[in-house]
Amino acid sequence: MEDISYVLVTPYTIAKSRTGGVLSRLLSRLNLELVGAQMFAPTEAFAHTYAESVYQTYEGDNPMGRTLLRDYIKTSFAPSGGRRHRVLLLLFRGQDAYNKITDIAGPLHDEQLTLESITGETIRDTYADFVTSHDEPEKVLYYEPAVLAPRSKKTALKHLKLIGDFIKDEPTIITNMKYNNPEKIEKTLVIIKPDNWRYASSRPGTIIDMFSRTGLRIISCKIQRMSLNQALEFYSPVKDVLQRKLSPIYGQQARKTLEKDFNVKLQDEVQEELTRTLGKQLAIDQFYQILEFMSGKRPDSCPVEERDYPGKVKSMVLLYEGEDAIRKIREVLGPTDPTKAPGGTVRREFGQNIMVNTAHASDSVDNASREMRIVQVDKNNCCEIISTYLESLDNS
Repeated sequence: MEDISYVLVTPYTIAKSRTGGVLSRLLSRLNLELVGAQMFAPTEAFAHTYAESVYQTYEGDNPMGRTLLRDYIKTSFAPSGGRRHRVLLLLFRGQDAYNKITDIAGPLHDEQLTLESITGETIRDTYADFVTSHDEPEKVLYYEPAVLAPRSKKTALKHLKLIGDFIKDEPTIITNMKYNNPEKIEKTLVIIKPDNWRYASSRPGTIIDMFSRTGLRIISCKIQRMSLNQALEFYSPVKDVLQRKLSPIYGQQARKTLEKDFNVKLQDEVQEELTRTLGKQLAIDQFYQILEFMSGKRPDSCPVEERDYPGKVKSMVLLYEGEDAIRKIREVLGPTDPTKAPGGTVRREFGQNIMVNTAHASDSVDNASREMRIVQVDKNNCCEIISTYLESLDNS
């Protein structure tokens, strides 16, 4: 049976827009599947309980580490100034998940840390800090571990139960900021599409890193397997556009092909009929290809009773918040056609064609609300994944 383990990206790492870099390391170097992701905001009670659990299950070699880590969690995870802070939960599944994640995360701290000893190999090499006093080496001046992860199955199971119980009733959208101009604040939806998840790659993290230059905040995150019905509803406005634009093009191409192959001059009425029949059919097929790309299923080959089942391909759904969010995200994303996208945009960097263009972003406030409803950003399956895993162990 495969294990499930977790990574918590700390509030400081998220606030410093290092989430993409951390995710890149995890996805490109772990032979594990990312099966869940959820943003949540710890309460003081949860921070205290989790800190004590980490203290009791601490498996490091340095006795000072357990106290240091407990105090860090109590301070950094707990609310401050009346505001709860964002933590990102990542769930990974695979063989020997605990050791693999520990190796990539790196040691929690190193009393002998010097500039010469830092290699940048692990996540903590790059993003964590452990600063001690020159005069009092045992006195820690600053400590930031960047990510938290269990080092054994026993510890993981205890922490997963604790986290699962907490997030069960918690909101999945973290709207905890007070803005100077709230009337200018927008929410926009981003989908990191299935072409980024076909093999272990740093691409999803790199895309998030590119979006971070907007200065917007990630307030929700989930792993999505879009059902066929969700894809049909999500892309329903595209169907009419494709038929209107592509049918005449296909009709004209069909007329030219027939005239060439049969050495005959066809009347305009024939082209109109080809547009109405063949052109429309080919345009609909293009629409079906989009649905298959996003859900792994086509309407003409999927039984009606299976259209609400989770799709066969994976995406990541992100919700960004901030002033002028829709325009800012779409500028970094680039136009639909990657070949026409400016350098430095996501689609220019990673897109292949108009359909396989690496990411989606809402184009208006109304569409953002509509798309958020369809992909159900207010729901997340991390709690279900955790509970199902723990139940399977109890029954084995």
